[in-house]
Amino acid sequence: MKRAGLMIAAAMAAQAHVGSPDVFFEGSAGPYPLLVTMRPPAVIPGVAEIEIRSSSPDIREIRVAPTPLTGAAANHPPTPDVLQRSKLDAQFFTGSVWIMAPDEWQVRIQVDGGQGTGRISVPLPAVATATKSMRFAVGAFLFVMMLVLVVGMVSIVGAGAREGQLVPGAQATAASKRRARILMAATAAIIVLTLWGGDRWWSAEASGYAGNLYKPMEMTAAVDAHGKLTLALKNPPWSMQKLLYDFIPDHGHLMHLYMIQEPDAGRVWHLHPNMTDPGVFTHDLPPIPAGRYKLYADVVHSIGFPETMTAELTLDHDLTGTPIAGDDAAGVRGESQDGAHIVWDRPASIPARAASVFKFRLVDRDGNPVRDMELYMGMLGHAAFVKDDGTVFAHVHPSGSVAMAALALANPGAEDHSMHHMMSGPPAEADFPYGFPKAGRYHVIVQMKHGGVIETGIFDTDVID
Repeated sequence: MKRAGLMIAAAMAAQAHVGSPDVFFEGSAGPYPLLVTMRPPAVIPGVAEIEIRSSSPDIREIRVAPTPLTGAAANHPPTPDVLQRSKLDAQFFTGSVWIMAPDEWQVRIQVDGGQGTGRISVPLPAVATATKSMRFAVGAFLFVMMLVLVVGMVSIVGAGAREGQLVPGAQATAASKRRARILMAATAAIIVLTLWGGDRWWSAEASGYAGNLYKPMEMTAAVDAHGKLTLALKNPPWSMQKLLYDFIPDHGHLMHLYMIQEPDAGRVWHLHPNMTDPGVFTHDLPPIPAGRYKLYADVVHSIGFPETMTAELTLDHDLTGTPIAGDDAAGVRGESQDGAHIVWDRPASIPARAASVFKFRLVDRDGNPVRDMELYMGMLGHAAFVKDDGTVFAHVHPSGSVAMAALALANPGAEDHSMHHMMSGPPAEADFPYGFPKAGRYHVIVQMKHGGVIETGIFDTDVID
């Protein structure tokens, strides 16, 4: 058997996801169900915007406070800020918090209302991803003002040297004029030198900040003659180097890998490679036809910081592979193993940059809810929202876009609601809170489990501005 192919790494400027930095969370703060949207700042220090909608009508006040997710500072939150209730919608609250340094943060939410006090902490990955340039009009105005000040300062020095010691009515002498010209030239030189030094200092500061702009870990992939996939991670040229071995399990796995067929997402694999060396993950691939594939690999660092690496893989011939097993899943658009399939209760239109809750149902061949629904890796389902050009990827759960490992760190000892599903039988439906970051065409990949079978639904949708 010949070599199956190599991939070229393609790292995207994102953190927990690719091109989708906003955080969406659906859960409860005590007795109060909440839909939380958090928009981290692109520049740090900066302000994170927070929106919270509750289905409980008896909330009096919501307070929020940011702290690092781990470390000593996590035990010393600042004075919380009170969110503002919308005048048009009494169950919608907005506000903001300051994020002072790049880190894995959490926003502690405290809700007070008629049913007492409820608390929940929502992880917020926050890293600098952009620099803010000065607007041209502001820059031009400041430049003109600088020229006025420079000319004024030089003129004042010249006038003082030339006429400062003259008696009233006397004319400046040639010597005083010469002294004035010398002092004006010296003053101009000092000012120019000062401005040059300031420019050098500012350029150094800007360069240092640019070095802190977040860059995700890079990933390369290769498949050997036996169908084994090897993913190699490495640190990018970023001032904040990350460990390549400090990953923690998320849903029982160190890595969640989506392998999506290009260009139409006609086939999808959800795999879970194992780490065999620091920064090296391997997996025996299942049967996969030749073609081009986009790879998205999710990991979570020990501090709760999630990352998604991307890569491309071209297989020049079909892989016979090994049978798929465990939590691994494969799906083909429009196909089902037993007639059961996933249905999307699709809204009439989907606007960009707006939080929504998308509902999917798992039905049998007759369109009735399946009776043997199971949890898939502890959840009612898993979903991936992928833009058709690969610039957006988000792995989302019914609790939202937050990594479950980070959520567990933010809420130690919190009750596992999935146990209630296990005791009473999970419903054959799953809701996924998410907001598409920009307009365009997307693939939506949903996986749900029943009777030991993992079903995959692949949908296309258009998002509007």
